[in-house]
Amino acid sequence: MSDRILFWHRRDLRLADNLGLTAACQRTRQVTGVFCLDPAILNREDLAPARLVFLLDSLRELQAGYARLGSDLLILHQSPVTGLPALAKALKVRSVFWNQDVEPYGRRRDEQVAAGLKEQGIAVQQIWDQLLHPPGTILTGSGSPYTVYGPFWKNWRAQPKQDPVPAPPALQGHTETEETLGTIALPDPQTFQVIWTNPLEIPVGEAAARQQLDQFCQGTTIGQYDEDRNYPARPGTSRLSAALKFGTLGIRTVWRQAEQVLVRCRSDEERNGVEVWQKELAWREFYQHVLYFFPALADGPYRPVWKGFPWRENRDQFAAWCAGMTGYPIVDAAMRQLNQTGWMHNRCRMIVASFLTKDLILNWQWGEKYFMQQLCDGDLAANNGGWQWSASSGMDPKPLRIFNPASQAQKFDPEADYIRQWIPELKSVDSERLVKGNLPKAVRDRVGYPDPIVNHQQQQQTFKRLYQQQKNAINPK
Repeated sequence: MSDRILFWHRRDLRLADNLGLTAACQRTRQVTGVFCLDPAILNREDLAPARLVFLLDSLRELQAGYARLGSDLLILHQSPVTGLPALAKALKVRSVFWNQDVEPYGRRRDEQVAAGLKEQGIAVQQIWDQLLHPPGTILTGSGSPYTVYGPFWKNWRAQPKQDPVPAPPALQGHTETEETLGTIALPDPQTFQVIWTNPLEIPVGEAAARQQLDQFCQGTTIGQYDEDRNYPARPGTSRLSAALKFGTLGIRTVWRQAEQVLVRCRSDEERNGVEVWQKELAWREFYQHVLYFFPALADGPYRPVWKGFPWRENRDQFAAWCAGMTGYPIVDAAMRQLNQTGWMHNRCRMIVASFLTKDLILNWQWGEKYFMQQLCDGDLAANNGGWQWSASSGMDPKPLRIFNPASQAQKFDPEADYIRQWIPELKSVDSERLVKGNLPKAVRDRVGYPDPIVNHQQQQQTFKRLYQQQKNAINPK
């Protein structure tokens, strides 16, 4: 057995600010990286083409980074439960390092991989990297995990944050060949029968993510975040969600840069913008903590009232929602942005989720799955948490929240710039009609845009009635 360490990359596709990789390099410079293209993930129904393209392009950059340092990022295309122990044995490594995950599948998989390695006498080292504060470090006074964001944020914000760590200066490679190790060349998306021809609108890879963070923090964007983040036609968000999902950017790097901006702020408005963005980072961690402690969230609602809720089964309306053909311009613009780019503005995610659950009265899990089938930044904890927040089925002190599509458009897209961008057939329509959604049928017919598939006011009342009936059934007086 050699001194070599195998580092297993998963949600940490970077060299800098990688705690697990740093820990491995502190033991030896003989570090080889590996990424496993896991069939259990690649064969899922919710694999998004845009997300796979982002993954493979990021791996390509990471592989080049390993080569510059003098080592290799190996690629396996098999179950990590069998593939990683076999690779570790072929490389004659003394230990395998990786960063831990919060998702139920990932935790089960890691237990099996660790057991297989230990059977061969290979040591395992697991480190928390993707969170500023790992699960179990932010707890209530009674030692329980938080189920409400507000108190979680106060505790989380008060705790000291770890500084980022640099990338390794140099590594030493191995001499074994792909044939000997059972590894493969990095494939193209077509290998998996995936086709995505549209350009990704968010930064791909470690270098681009770092540049995006610099632009967001060094300009005026972060200082105006509290105001601009809700307007989908404005470049008011960081667009770093995919970078954080895949770990092409380290969370400690992100936090330190935000703190540095906070020190330089010249007004309360700027400070508020930075702090609101930091709260969004805390929301990300909150959702990961609750998924870790309540893994059943991945399969159903948190609130009892939603278990057995009488959702409709209208597949035609669901198809119209997916296609951006509901007749509600702000909803349709958002869905078309998702379908064409693999990304959607966060305000619009809330609007379309509310519309699916409170207007169409369709199961939020249909929308959750469709988002995962499309989103470049699709992340189980964040996506599930966001959908349960919108559906009012999750950990939320306000149990019933309904967005009026017209009111949302009037407030956050007042000139209909976002609507026109994504629904070109409506470009010539008056802005006031677009944001209010009251397009005459003659106009809709002329441009080929559908009539509203439901009446918002009527559906709102129907939904409230069903909700109250469900509450009464669970808690009869």
